[in-house]
Amino acid sequence: MEEINTKPEIGLDPADWNDIKTLGYQIIDDMVNYLQHVGERKPWTAIPQDVKDKFKNPIPLKPTGIFEIYEEFKQNILPYPGGNIHPKHFAWVQGTGTPMGAFADLLSGVMNNNATIADQSALYVDKQVINWCKELLNYPADGSGILVSGGSIANITALIVARNTIITNAKNAGVYAAPGKLTAYCSAETHNCLGKAAEVIGIGNEQLRRIRVTDLYEIDIEALKSKIQEDKANGFIPFCIIGNAGTVNTGAIDPLNELLQIARNEQIWFHIDGAFGALAKLVPVYQNRLKAIEEADSVAFDLHKWMYMQYEVGCVLFKDAAAHKQAFANPVNYLTAHDRGLAAGPETISNYGMELSRGFKALKVWMSLKEHGADKYAAMIAQNIDQAYYLGVQVQQHPKLELMAPVTMNIVCYRYNPGNLDDEQLNMLNKELLMRMHEQGVAAPSSTLLQGKYCIRVAIVNHRTRRQHLDEMIAGTVEIGNILMKEFEK
Repeated sequence: MEEINTKPEIGLDPADWNDIKTLGYQIIDDMVNYLQHVGERKPWTAIPQDVKDKFKNPIPLKPTGIFEIYEEFKQNILPYPGGNIHPKHFAWVQGTGTPMGAFADLLSGVMNNNATIADQSALYVDKQVINWCKELLNYPADGSGILVSGGSIANITALIVARNTIITNAKNAGVYAAPGKLTAYCSAETHNCLGKAAEVIGIGNEQLRRIRVTDLYEIDIEALKSKIQEDKANGFIPFCIIGNAGTVNTGAIDPLNELLQIARNEQIWFHIDGAFGALAKLVPVYQNRLKAIEEADSVAFDLHKWMYMQYEVGCVLFKDAAAHKQAFANPVNYLTAHDRGLAAGPETISNYGMELSRGFKALKVWMSLKEHGADKYAAMIAQNIDQAYYLGVQVQQHPKLELMAPVTMNIVCYRYNPGNLDDEQLNMLNKELLMRMHEQGVAAPSSTLLQGKYCIRVAIVNHRTRRQHLDEMIAGTVEIGNILMKEFEK
């Protein structure tokens, strides 16, 4: 018989709970102050090399005091964020979060739920949040949905359900269950995560047909119809059409009603990638253009974008709840539901997605919607759209700025153009201009290429942005552009 280990048992709780309280109070004070004065700092600050070098140190083997750890955080981490909570951050499409959302993450962190299984409050909150998401978009109440990390996983989840629903036995046999190669259709402006989704579900990137766009960067309907018929004639199996409710480049909205009708005529799945733009449906002037969302087989969108919630939380909704469940549910002994006790809770969320382990991300959505109400979010989204149109007008009215695409929602693409340079020179100039804008703290937009032309791209999903911030960005653009032109002339 082996000798019993008599060493004292150990744990990870603090030796002194009062130290944790003291540090907790200090963190709350510091972070509230940080948020209150966020606009007084630069939108982005480069990380010094000596700080970067500190992150190359090997793993610690011995404990470090909690106050020392926090000081290191304040010195080497907190000063160098991506900056998306700043009122002049307009890069990519990144939401800003709120103080209450941060508190929700703290609370969910303390609870530390695996929020996918068991008779616990988290699952009831999750179900309520999904129902609220359906209400936001006027989606069928008997539909289903799941919270995910963001738009990429939301779109992948949707295409898995689409494949498994349209192709009999695809869940077991995969794409081999189809009598030919599966094809899906989207515009050339669709986000690259749909290409990844095509790879993940097994059809391959080549079978995601990227249809050309019009001058408004919307999918060309006639080209789509033609490609579907061509594919069918060649033995391919069309199974899904993907519409954009706001493209990432320009914010363009595809003609969703027409896409819906084509999908119904072809008896294939209609999915909408509404990563940020689907929520413009809360604004009355966009409700007709986005009404097809209510009839789509699935729709993906992010709450951490245009609902200004803390990262990370996205959502995908399905019109056919049974099809959604059928795509993911796999009965196993260790997940058997019981009549009473811990295992008597709502159906495990893993029956509707890939994850069996997941944090309590629904809490920040629940608390945020409770705090502000849906009407306030609708007003905030409308305000961002108005700001984008305002910025577009300022660009058009300035003789040295050029608007590169129509403003259709909340994205503005422009460039500095003094009028005496070719496109190659303008591309080089505007790239340097953008980098200096970041380095000097003028503002933090991102960039894109439209028809080979480099654009400064401004995406406004920021509840802290005011028109004065846009005016400052325009003034800074022109000032840096003028300096670059003098350097160029030398």
